[in-house]
Amino acid sequence: MYLERISSPEDVRALPARALPTLCEEIRRGIIESSSVVGGHMGSNLAVVELTVALHRVFETPRDKIVFDVSHQTYAHKMLTGRAPAFLDPARYEDVSGFSNPGESEHDLFAMGHTSTSVSLACGLATARDLAGEKYDVVAVIGDGSLSGGLAFEGLDNAAELGSGLIIVVNDNEWSIAPNHGGIYRNLAELRATRGASEHNVFRSLGLDYRYLENGHDVAALEEALRELAGTDRPVVLHVHTEKGHGYEPALADPEGWHHATPFDVATGSPAQDLGSDDYASITADHLVRRMERDRSLVAVSAATPYIMGFTPELRERAGAQFVDVGIAEEHAVTYVTGLARGGACPVLGIYATFLQRSYDELWHDLCLNAAPAVILVFGASAFGTTDATHLGFYDIAMLGDMPGLPYLAPTCREEYLDMLDWALDQTAGPVAIRVPVAGVESRPDFARPSDYACGYELVRRGSKVALLALGDLFPLGEKVADELAARGVSATLVNPRLATTVDEGLLADLAENHELVVTIEDGIVDGGFGERCARVLAERGRVRVRCYGLPRAFPDRYVPEELLASCGMTAEGITADVLETLGVTNVRTA
Repeated sequence: MYLERISSPEDVRALPARALPTLCEEIRRGIIESSSVVGGHMGSNLAVVELTVALHRVFETPRDKIVFDVSHQTYAHKMLTGRAPAFLDPARYEDVSGFSNPGESEHDLFAMGHTSTSVSLACGLATARDLAGEKYDVVAVIGDGSLSGGLAFEGLDNAAELGSGLIIVVNDNEWSIAPNHGGIYRNLAELRATRGASEHNVFRSLGLDYRYLENGHDVAALEEALRELAGTDRPVVLHVHTEKGHGYEPALADPEGWHHATPFDVATGSPAQDLGSDDYASITADHLVRRMERDRSLVAVSAATPYIMGFTPELRERAGAQFVDVGIAEEHAVTYVTGLARGGACPVLGIYATFLQRSYDELWHDLCLNAAPAVILVFGASAFGTTDATHLGFYDIAMLGDMPGLPYLAPTCREEYLDMLDWALDQTAGPVAIRVPVAGVESRPDFARPSDYACGYELVRRGSKVALLALGDLFPLGEKVADELAARGVSATLVNPRLATTVDEGLLADLAENHELVVTIEDGIVDGGFGERCARVLAERGRVRVRCYGLPRAFPDRYVPEELLASCGMTAEGITADVLETLGVTNVRTA
């Protein structure tokens, strides 16, 4: 087996050309086998196996610099740079992250997991090289829909001005996460159809040199093309046509579904576990599609991730013009729904919290400044969301709390979520964001429905001495703490805040008057979070003490959610013990 003997790219360059097809098959098998156990980005990685081998045959990293956009296509790169055991040995499958990570290897230049950054990073590297008077190649590898991101265009635009050596490999597998959208992809299709000969060429129009290679799985042809470009003294694009999911039939048959796979059976492609159908994605899609049928103004918008809203290809077809995927273009998505709202439509944007971070300016300057009545459904905003450091979603409360006129609702259950969604769609005062639950689908059929979700918190239980304010996904934890305290003779007030960034000053004044301690519990960062906002108001009320539980301002990587919460003291036992100690309760009874 060739792959077992590769500890660095030097070993790849030492192989005879006849060994490369076998090496590529070994890499592909390693991707499939390891992903079948721990999950992973299947389609994108299977598409770049031959390209990655050719890159490491031609360029000598870390002297030469290779930047993989998004970096969810770096599995082959990791195998060829000393990390093959993490894909070959089941006991080591968790040794490496699914993304570029300088902490793992000198061959990884940046920690990254968001799209469209590679060309800008490569421009910076090339300029630094030239300023230092050094000679080496800088290569940006971009694909999987990343060209639709505004930052990619900014990078390409600047690259044309560099007047220096830069190689931009456009890995064109015809897909983003879902199907590609936008004019640039129509041009890519035209270039594919003409084998790069079309007079309409977005890259040449920007002033970049251009090459085309049709068979992106011919490792010899790839190596030859890259050798011709090595040492270039000008910016050049190599447009390579690849196939998403290449080499694995289930991934070829469903490129969207296999963009990121959960554990599966290799022989059949079937999921290893029944994931069920009761989740907030399907709940959201079902609710919105039914509303669309009676409201032609309702438009669901996605930035390349329609599945987080439950919009399968079938439901997208059913929705027709009332579903719009703008591609990987989060900034555009926010401003687009602002325009939709001003034009009289009723837009709903579903977006991951980690990607919403890219739209800070558009949220502030376009959506909120114009008080546009659009609804933003924020997915993955929780400690229970994606756990890679590159994709953390729990900075959302601190970020959205800076937005004037933007209520941020945090439902605790299915019933409350759907009621909040209907309220947000029906009101026209301005934008509303909803922190879609992540930890699981809870049910509270008897929850107290308010007339206006922007007006205040829900008092669930009335007690004394201590008041627990447990936000969103952590409301069940608040219930457990209240039960634990009751078993020890302390009757706690329990509050469902509902509002993640707006303080109910009236209720807090009441709590301060009648309690010794107020405890806030959230799975967002403490700094600038929900609890700190409450603490500021309570500080003006004098004697009441406040304890804020939340997450650290840090980049935890591939953490276990329960362990992260426990490290922050957020367990029923830990919070209960802290409350009893603070109150000075020592002689307690148990139920």
